[in-house]
Amino acid sequence: MEHTRRLLREFAQPGGVGEVLQAGLERRARERENWLSDWWLLTAYLEYRLPVVVHSSPGVVLPHQPYRDAHGQLWFAAQLIAGVLDYKAMVDNESLPVEHLGGRPLCMDQYYRLFSSCRVPGLPRDSVRNVARDAYPPKHITVASNAHFYHMEVYGADGKVLDVENLYEQLKNIRTHSLGLAPGVVGLLTAQDRDSWAKIYQVLTADEKHRGSVDAVERSAFALCLDGPGQRPEWDMSLAAAQMLHGGGSALHSANRWFDKTLQFIVGDGGTCGLIYEHAPAEGPPIVALVDHVVAYCEKSRQQTAPTTSQGAPVHGAEPRHLQFSLSPELLALAAEAKVGLDQLVANLEVECFVFKNFGKGFPKSQKLSPDAFIQIGLQLAYYRLYAQPCATYESASLRMFRLGRTETIRSTSRHSLAFSRAMGDPNCDRQTKVQLMKKAIQAHREYTTRAITGQGVDRHLLGLKLQALEEGVPLPEIYSDPTYQAAMHYRLSTSQVPARTDCVMCFGPVVEDGYGVCYNPMENHINLAVSAFRSCPDTSAARLAQALHQALLDMQELALNSPVSKL
Repeated sequence: MEHTRRLLREFAQPGGVGEVLQAGLERRARERENWLSDWWLLTAYLEYRLPVVVHSSPGVVLPHQPYRDAHGQLWFAAQLIAGVLDYKAMVDNESLPVEHLGGRPLCMDQYYRLFSSCRVPGLPRDSVRNVARDAYPPKHITVASNAHFYHMEVYGADGKVLDVENLYEQLKNIRTHSLGLAPGVVGLLTAQDRDSWAKIYQVLTADEKHRGSVDAVERSAFALCLDGPGQRPEWDMSLAAAQMLHGGGSALHSANRWFDKTLQFIVGDGGTCGLIYEHAPAEGPPIVALVDHVVAYCEKSRQQTAPTTSQGAPVHGAEPRHLQFSLSPELLALAAEAKVGLDQLVANLEVECFVFKNFGKGFPKSQKLSPDAFIQIGLQLAYYRLYAQPCATYESASLRMFRLGRTETIRSTSRHSLAFSRAMGDPNCDRQTKVQLMKKAIQAHREYTTRAITGQGVDRHLLGLKLQALEEGVPLPEIYSDPTYQAAMHYRLSTSQVPARTDCVMCFGPVVEDGYGVCYNPMENHINLAVSAFRSCPDTSAARLAQALHQALLDMQELALNSPVSKL
């Protein structure tokens, strides 16, 4: 640590490289709406070369729906389309209510990047294409069925959204047509690493017909994926999460995706539904706001029953158009390679979703404790019990108090969380001391969270100084190659609270090979949690961490119940 302290002193000394880079950052801030947002988009997403599947794109598992047959699936899908378009109308009309946090308005820019948006592979970096503000914005969505893609008009000649009966009938026509074809494979190509996919994309779009099909997908308002039968007839939350994250592999639904598409709603059989989103344009909260609206819309519309026969209303919009992909032997061989790589990735990911039923956010609140901090300290305790040491932990904090703000890092591991975790395993530590240490750890997390969301965090500032050095062409300060800094950036716990009114949960993959991805949605009386890990690492187990977290939360509840109510 002494070596690290020396490097930091050199970096921060008056007239040193840190001051020079800081001056450059301040100059950049004067010239831009947000000095970080463009850099963050490139660094965190568009220059990231691993597949977006598992490594970047989160999935969302929606509440299990009551439909059980093909008619019910298509009817629900039609209602979902109507609900999404109802929300899109508010976005298009700029009538979304501005969100606030602590009385301060939040930037709403991300909401306007969700629709008619798609990531486009490129070398050395990708780009995001958004045509929502074009003079003639698209009036169609993309529908995937049996791994074939369709252009489906969702607005009539009068500019109004087609009614649910018309949407249903179009979906029925698409399903019937697609099942008469051999399953497609082109969607598998979008699951490749970004460099490989960028090269394939150039070959694919060199063909005029393919270029038109790709353009239709990229321009569409969003995608809807109609999935076939799953692994098991009964609903399973963890399998549903895997279906949303990656499709379950080439033998199941993975080819029935265009993984670059910003919004892909997934409607499976037997009531399984959710979505996957490409992360570059937005964080979780705008996605969850959309989900809350759509689920409420569908529940309100549920009294409309699904047709029980194959007869439906006549289609007043244009007929769905099958997007043609006649792949050459070269592209078919590349799709076969993509299939192997994707199936390996799918097999390697362990996803464990569970509902913690003993309490929800209401309990910590009743103890005057922050629900998020309570869960985060529980996670610290769970990890410590498994590994007898803490680890670098990332929790996403919103910077939307600032124009074009994205995220800052809440570093959940602290000396206070470590002291509490150690005390919980110390037979000589009395209950009152444990209670005090727990409350100190929770308070420390709350304070760090406040600093992070108000622009006082350290991680994005350090990233900015690093990128400023690269932009100015000066040697990278030695602190960035220091082993201590590298260890601090190796997040074995990558976590996010994504609260929603809907009884859903978001999920994502780990960010390091020997780490975990943990996401949670605290409801009033229960908590929905998703934990992921890579099976290739012998030291990690999503199931073990989930069990340890369950026990840690119970133990913390027991401590809190047997102590005076906190004044924090």
